[in-house]
Parts: sequence; structure tokens; C-alpha cells
Amino acid sequence: MTVAIAPLDDLDQWARGDLLEIVLLVLGALLLTRLAEWIRNLTVARIDANARETDELVRSESAKHRHVVADVVTWTFLAVVYVVTAVLAVQRLGVPLAGLVAPAALLSAALGFGLQRFVQDIGAGFFITGERQYGFGDVIRISVAGVTEPAVGTVEDVTLRVTRIRSDRGEVITTPNGQIIQVTNLSRDWARAVIDVPVPAAVDVSRVTDILKRVGQEVWADDRLRKMMLDPPTVMGVERIEVDTFSVRMVARTLPGMQFDVGREIRARVASAFRSEGISVSADLDTGRATGGAS
Repeated sequence: MTVAIAPLDDLDQWARGDLLEIVLLVLGALLLTRLAEWIRNLTVARIDANARETDELVRSESAKHRHVVADVVTWTFLAVVYVVTAVLAVQRLGVPLAGLVAPAALLSAALGFGLQRFVQDIGAGFFITGERQYGFGDVIRISVAGVTEPAVGTVEDVTLRVTRIRSDRGEVITTPNGQIIQVTNLSRDWARAVIDVPVPAAVDVSRVTDILKRVGQEVWADDRLRKMMLDPPTVMGVERIEVDTFSVRMVARTLPGMQFDVGREIRARVASAFRSEGISVSADLDTGRATGGAS
């Protein structure tokens, strides 16, 4: 392939012409980048402000989705800007784009196997965004291909290529969207705190049920906790029977993301109530499970 390079006999003329245009293109791309990031930050700040005004405890589903869309649109816009800038800069260097078609095709074929993972990530990112599977601030559990343990955390960033979450231990987990095989949203529309209480088999079931109902009424009467819940906690009954113990299940439906706080508070009150009644609290008292739901 013959590449026609612009003659450099008159360096001054070339610098004032093509080189100046290349510099202006790069500066323009940088300015567009700053502008896009400024608009994105302004949009996100307004979304957060509206979310705080409407609900101090939980971010609405529409706010989560708008937050993700703002990130994705900004990322896509910048990708287009950089590609266009690169093409225009190559043209200013005198490299014929038509002559690059054949080498580009060969390069694409050579990189095809490597790029298919990238394309898979981008495609999955479009579906995640379009289907509103999760958004900024959601608590999710994701299963990744080839990894036995699922990752659980709060969504901090979603792009077309990756999802970034922060675990309860402060770890930042970045996962390519194409590698996610299952997503469990623990904070979609509503959530549920599930508390299984192990009780010695000698204790009367009716007595345990009455204690748990009383604890549920106390929790519902607490103004701070009531703001986090959608309805009073419910005693479901005996969930499991073993040789020397049986487990009674208590369930509380909460606002998205509040199931962990409510569950911890209920377990603490249940343990205190049992000790007051002279009932031994098992060391195996379940730490509780939290599930998400849809209204």
C-alpha cells in the first residue's frame, strides 16, 4: 500500500495548515469531553436532588434508570467524538482512508475473536439499560460465569461495558456485562427482611408466637423503623423442625434497600425479648435473609 504523506518542504506552511487543524480537532475533542462530563454531572446532581426531595430513604426506580441512562449516553457520545476526531486527524495527515479499507478488514478479522467479548459486553449493557434490570444505588447479587461465589453490593456505576458495585466491606467489584449470567435485585420496588428464630423444642409454640407478634407491634410503633417498612411485620409460623429446636419465621416488607437495617433491628429486639422471658437464645440465630420484590 502506498501512503501519500503531505510534503514537509515548507514546514511553516504545513504547521499553519494541517497541523493547526489537527491541534484544533484535539482541543475540540477535549472541550467536548469536558462539556459532556459537566452536563452529565449536572444531570446526575439534579436527579439526586429530586430524589432527596421526594423520598429521603430510597431512590425511585425512575431516578435509578435516569442515572444509568445519563452515564451510558455520556460514554457513547464521547466514544463517537473520539472516533470522528481520529478519522479527521488521519485525513489531515494525508493518509487515504480508502487505502486503509483492506488492511482494516484484515485487522478486524485477526482481532475478531478478541473483540467478540467486547461486543458481547456492549450488547449486554444495552439490554441492562433498556430493560431497567438495575440502576445506580440498587443492591444487587450477580452471578458471573466461571465464579462460584456471587458478588453482592451496591451499584455505583453502570456503563455499556461494565457494572461496578461496592460490597458491604468497601470492596469495589467491576464485572464485564457480558459475563453476568444472573442478577438478583434486592432493592427493586420493595424488599423483604426474613428472620428465622431458632427456639428450644421444650418451649411452647404459642408462647413464642405471642412474643414475636409483640415485637412486631413494637417495631411498627417505632416511628424511625416505620418509615422504612410498608406494613407491620408478620409471624409466618414454624418454618423448620429439628431434634432439639424448631425455627419460627418472621417477615417484614420494607422499602428498597432497607431490609438489612430493619432485619438487624428486629433480630436484636427478638433476642432481647426472649432473654426477658427466660428463653435461651440459640447461637445459631439466623443472621437473616433479604429478598427483593416487585409491586
